[in-house]
Amino acid sequence: MAVRRQPRAAEALRLSSRSAGLKPTAVNSILAEVRALQAQGASPGTSIVSLMRGEPDFRTPAHICDAAVRALANGRTSYPDNRGEPVLREAVAQKLARDNQLSYDPGSEILVTTGATLGVYAALTTLLSDGDEVLLPDPIYDAYQSAIVLAGGRSVPVRSSIENGRFVVTKEALEAAATTSSRVLLLNSPWNPTGTVFLESELHEIADFVIRRNLILISDEIYEAIVYDGHRHVSLATLSDEMRKRTVLVNSLSKTYAMTGWRVGYCAGPAPLIQAMFLVLQQSSRGPATFIQDAAACALTESQECVREMRRGYADRRTTVMAALSNVPRARVLLPEGGFFAMVDVRETGRTSDEVRLRLLHEHGVVVMHGAAYGQGGEGTIRVSFASGGQNLQNGLERLREGLARL
Repeated sequence: MAVRRQPRAAEALRLSSRSAGLKPTAVNSILAEVRALQAQGASPGTSIVSLMRGEPDFRTPAHICDAAVRALANGRTSYPDNRGEPVLREAVAQKLARDNQLSYDPGSEILVTTGATLGVYAALTTLLSDGDEVLLPDPIYDAYQSAIVLAGGRSVPVRSSIENGRFVVTKEALEAAATTSSRVLLLNSPWNPTGTVFLESELHEIADFVIRRNLILISDEIYEAIVYDGHRHVSLATLSDEMRKRTVLVNSLSKTYAMTGWRVGYCAGPAPLIQAMFLVLQQSSRGPATFIQDAAACALTESQECVREMRRGYADRRTTVMAALSNVPRARVLLPEGGFFAMVDVRETGRTSDEVRLRLLHEHGVVVMHGAAYGQGGEGTIRVSFASGGQNLQNGLERLREGLARL
């Protein structure tokens, strides 16, 4: 009698094709590399200075923290409304009317999420069927890729170019990337990592493309408050009634209010789509804690002077970066129009962006992101963060300037 083979545990633990295709974000990969280097004691000097992450070093403004403390004292620790607490949805609606000239119904067109990342994921999961394509400007924030994979979609890069010292995406590049399988265009402005703030004329071309190709736009606007030199963030949903019907606006309080660890964001869009996203969120996060939502409502509705003060701080840091890296041989800093990242064009060194990054890390003890981590369109550049200022920025820029000069 034949003996039946018992299945091995490894077979039972076989990963799904979607989860097997996931990769760590570039930031997490480099953080692991830096920790290993520090553990080996192999870095120059006594420390490694990071100019990599988008982590503001400003403290969350006191009045927002006080609102959370009051909410806790008042017993606001029960399950939240899974759509978002009514007080926060109403605050979001007020904010969108005040800052973006957009009118959304807080009862049916606004959804509170545990950070913008979950908002993007919920939108993709709601919109994509297997094999649907998501058009992404290249380079772009790499964490979008995994969310697209989990939703069953496929990423399609849209070629960018550097023109007049800024990254641009043309209507010709959009058309060249689009196919009959294209379903979504995912855009962020200010554009991470490039620092570009799309001009209204550029946005009109993008809107025409979205409508002509019958696409849905996911608009990630988390850096909207951090703009410079008269640049103005414009929400694509404001351009026409048709674009409003086709846009899912995603935002969070992380960057604007230095609330990265609070994990609170929101989405706005057409009621049927928000309802479907709500059902997705019910199967994952049930929403941020109620006391956090109360603090977020305070942030959105009370004085915005703290936002203006932080923006002035970032503007001063941007000036510091531009001054420190000017006149470095074979390196050119692209003046950021928004956000708190500066792209440095190092193509004249003849090295790949990752080679430059590794040299800076191992020989000079400064951590930056290589542009190729965000797509082939970023090759030949490195991304320098000025989210953290003070002595960290000064030390990092000194090491960066020396390292680039020695290339």
